[in-house]
Amino acid sequence: MSAPAQDDQQQRLFGPHVLFNNNSIYNVKFISSCFTGAVAGILGLENSLGFILFILTTLSTSLYLHFFNLKGNPKKYVQGGFIEVINPGQENTFSFILVWTLFYGIVHVYD
Repeated sequence: MSAPAQDDQQQRLFGPHVLFNNNSIYNVKFISSCFTGAVAGILGLENSLGFILFILTTLSTSLYLHFFNLKGNPKKYVQGGFIEVINPGQENTFSFILVWTLFYGIVHVYD
């Protein structure tokens, strides 16, 4: 027997399960970006250092999801594959910036 074609494999994805998986991955990435923003604000990181921290934590979270939760085969669980897992999303980037500036203002405003 040959391996199923790419189209056949995409048709085997069950819609409600894909939605649940996407929602779970979104929640993990959202919480990760908020905690990263808090850490960047408390440490007093400014400009590119804060964004480098965000990129590093986004990559590490994506790799954690890829190897542990998705068992090294993200196309089996998410329709977009690894690109969908690694993409931080616009709303997570804005959440990071919001929490970053909030904690930076709380901790370092009166230094």
